[in-house]
Formats: sequence, structure tokens, C-alpha cells
Amino acid sequence: MTIKRSPEYIFETSWEVCNMVGGIYTVLSTRANTLCNKYGDKLIFIGPDVWKNSESPNFDPDKELLKDWKEHFTQQTGLNIRIGRWKIHGNPVTVLVDFTPLLYRKDSIYGHIWEKYGVDSLHAYGDYDESSMFGYATGIVIENYYRFHELTQQNNVVAHFNEWMTTFGAFHIQEAVPEIATIFTTHATSIGRSIAGNHKPLYDYLSEYNGDQMAFELNMISKHSTEKKAAHCVDCFTTVSKITGLECTQLLEKTPDVITPNGFEDDIVPTGNEYKSKRAEARSRLKLVAESLFGYELKKDTLFVSTAGRYEFKNKGIDVFIESLKRLSQMSHFNREVVAFIMVPAHIKGPRPDLAARLSNPDAEMDYWNRQTTHDLYDYQHDSVISSLRWFHFYNLKNEKVKIIFVPSYLSGNDGIFNMTYWDLLIGMDISVFPSYYEPWGYTPLESVAFSVPTITTDLSGFGQWMKDNFENKHGAVVVHRSDYNFSEVTDSIAQILNDFLNQNKKEMDDARKRAFITSKKALWSEFIQYYYEAYSRALEKRNKRITTDRQRNNASKREAI
Repeated sequence: MTIKRSPEYIFETSWEVCNMVGGIYTVLSTRANTLCNKYGDKLIFIGPDVWKNSESPNFDPDKELLKDWKEHFTQQTGLNIRIGRWKIHGNPVTVLVDFTPLLYRKDSIYGHIWEKYGVDSLHAYGDYDESSMFGYATGIVIENYYRFHELTQQNNVVAHFNEWMTTFGAFHIQEAVPEIATIFTTHATSIGRSIAGNHKPLYDYLSEYNGDQMAFELNMISKHSTEKKAAHCVDCFTTVSKITGLECTQLLEKTPDVITPNGFEDDIVPTGNEYKSKRAEARSRLKLVAESLFGYELKKDTLFVSTAGRYEFKNKGIDVFIESLKRLSQMSHFNREVVAFIMVPAHIKGPRPDLAARLSNPDAEMDYWNRQTTHDLYDYQHDSVISSLRWFHFYNLKNEKVKIIFVPSYLSGNDGIFNMTYWDLLIGMDISVFPSYYEPWGYTPLESVAFSVPTITTDLSGFGQWMKDNFENKHGAVVVHRSDYNFSEVTDSIAQILNDFLNQNKKEMDDARKRAFITSKKALWSEFIQYYYEAYSRALEKRNKRITTDRQRNNASKREAI
């Protein structure tokens, strides 16, 4: 029987610690509370100090916390850190590190990592330099903390690195502090995402792809190189779903040691009368914004549909969503109005002044040349969503049964139009659609069912695959089969599902909402955290074997020298 080893200290690093960019922020911030309950202040998150001109809204600095170590760290390394707590459930200890001084010696760092691990940084461009130097800085932070507090192998310290941006930290720890067990999680392989984003068939042809060759073809050599080397050298390599595991095996030539699915904490979901109140508030705001934007009133039974996520037009299935709505609009079997919201952050100037004014004053003038966006885009002409809406003739006129509103802003509560967070608006939806082509996990459909909003997703998402493995179809979430070549069938299926949903009576819709909520209970962190405990145990076990092997090798070398 394998002895389960548990860490005493856990350091977890990510570019998204206190820095809301994408889904990894949700992974870490919702999981933190569960880990804090077990490890307390011996769980330490490390993120980038990118807040030069304004303070992070998610970080609460504490000058007294770890004060002695902070002074020692600055003197020893020449780097600056800020210590405090992440303003999330659990309030974990958090270190934000200013990595920019390392940029001045990046070439020597790249050279060393090349010689030691074979990571090819020669072809780096874009965000590679900043990401790699941040990763390296996290390794320095962990090493310095370990030495200052005189920790040893008996303390069972684990350093967990998320995504390729932090891999240089894993390399540093492996070399400088081999007593620390290392974990590397890829939430999506860089080369897999690139293949999908470049409109190449990823799934039907996956077994024929060579990751190194594709990295050369798609100019992804450095990112792919650091990700692949990290996957092979750390003590435990993980990813978030079976579908991404297959990707790792083929493209990184490394099968993950543990699959760690992404869970959710339901303590952010209101219940009872609070839920009803928040849902009514959300629907009121959605209706007010839509009516102000359109210039006419909506019917009381209007159905609100949404999609959300990063602005990856194909990978997130935004193209499928829009075409499905077009096909729905051509069906004659429903009489209700449908208003769909595409909540995807884009390059914007800010909230539309005329719409903001109309929301404050019903008599303010509106510029009705644009009934499609809530915020002003910098480039309407080349925007993929706008181009698609024009192609399918979605002008949001009163006689159209289906309207689409593009919300190209982060919904953090101060966007200038809704002034509500994404979750506070999601609760007001009737159904959501996330027809992803490339989605290693898929937090958006999971969030949707957690808020009792039925959802449609695909089996090319980790969450969709998990749903298929664990539930019958239509259990609060409908999973549509998607492949490289069935775009038309997917859009038809989604249009038909939406049409069926439109024709349900109130009791049927309420039942769907209840089933969605029940489904979400199976994806809480209390259910999924066990996979992280398994990863910690495996990493510590591998570390022990690695150290024992190194000692035996060193002893043998000494005997030969004698």
C-alpha cells in the first residue's frame, strides 16, 4: 500500500495570482479556501507585481506579515516583494514580486537554462521575456524563504507552478533546492491552443502531430520548449482534463501523472430569498440596458441567453454561437423574443457615452446607428463579432425575434454600463451556451450550472467530457458532440435545443434550473481536491526517490575518486 505523503508547506505560483486575466484566476481563487482550511498560512501564493500605477483591487498589503524575511529577501536578492493577503475566501498569504530587474540579465539566465535543461529561448518574442523572468523570480522567492526559515526535507515542501509562464521557477528550484518537490500544471498546451487557433484540425489528426515540428511551423518554439522540458523534469506533471491529457501525451510526449479537474466553491452563490432577489435585479438590469440600446421595450417573457469567456472567436465557439442564433431566428416554432449577450472582453475605449447617459436619463439622446455594442470598440471594422453580426444581418430591430448584444468589457462591477459583476449578471440568464472547440476545462459552463442556469456545451471541453462520463445528457447541461468537421451539425443542434427550451413551460424551465444546480454540487472543490492531494503525494514521493538516487550517485563518484 502506498503511503500518502502530505506537504507541510505549499508555494503556488501563477501569473494570475491577484491578477484577473482568465480562468486560472478562478481555479486558484476558488480552490484557495479549501487549501487554507488544511494548511493555513503555510499555503503561500506568489504572483507578479504588475501594479505600478494603481493598486491591485484583489491584494491587501500587510507590512507586518513576514517582515523579517522580507527585509532579508531584499538585501540578499536585490528584488522587491510585497507581502499581504489575497482578498478572496480564505485570505491566503500572498507575495507579489517585481521581476523587472531580472530582464537586464535575461540573456545569462536563458543561457544557463539552455545548458542545464535544454530550453530554447533563442526564438522568444512577445510575452516570453516577462513571463520567464517572473517565473524565475518566483523560484528565487521560494528558495530564499526556504533557506531563511531553515526548512529541510523533513518539512515536505511543495512548489506548484501553473502554466508555461512559471516554468523557469520550476527549473530554478530543481537545481537550487532539490529538497523541494515540484509540480507543474499545464491548463492548456501552448502548441495545442496554437494549432486550434490557426484553424488546423486538432482532434481528428492529433495522433499524427509532432509537437516540436508544429512549434517550428507556428513560431511557438520557445513557449513549447519550456513547457515540454518542465513537463518532463518536475516531480509531478498534471493537467486539468482527460482531453488535455491526450494532447500532452502527443504534443509534449509526456502523459500527465495526475488529472486535476477544476472545481468550484458554491459559497459565492446566493440561496433562498437572496437568490430570487439577485436574479430579479440582474434581469431588470439586463432588460434596461437592452431596451436603452434598442430604443424600444422588450416583452416581459423575453428569454435571456449568454456566452462568455476569452475573445477566441473560434476556440471559444463564438462563431458557432452567432450562427446558431441565426438558424434559431429562421425557425417558426416560437413566438418569444430572445436577447443574447456575448460577454467577451475586447479592445475598447470605454462605455458608450450615449448609452451611459440614457441609463441615467431616459430622455437623453441615443445614437441608433449602433444597436449592437454596450461599449465603444477601437476598431469596429475588423472586429470578428461585429463582422459576423453584420454578415448574418443582426441589427436588433424591433421586428427581429432574436437580438444579439456584444458586451466587450470586463464585468468587474464598474464597467460603466451594467456596473455589476459577471456572476451577478449570470444569475439573471435563462440559459447559456458555450460551444467551445478548444477548451481544456471550461469554467463558464460550470459557473452557469452553479448559478442554476442550464447550459449547452460540447464534448471538446473538459467539463463537457466530465459531464458525459458522469451524467445522463440534459442533466442541467446538454453536451453536444463536436469534431473538427461537423460545424454545421453543431449549429443545427444548438439552434434546436434553444428552440425546444423556448417552448418549455415554466415548470419545465424550473426543473431544468434545479437539475443544473444539482449537477454543480458534484464539481465542488470538496469533491475534486483529492486529486491535488494525490499530486502532492506523488511529487513528494518522487522527490524522495530523486534525492536518494542523487546521493547514491554522489557516493559512488566519491568511491571511484578514492
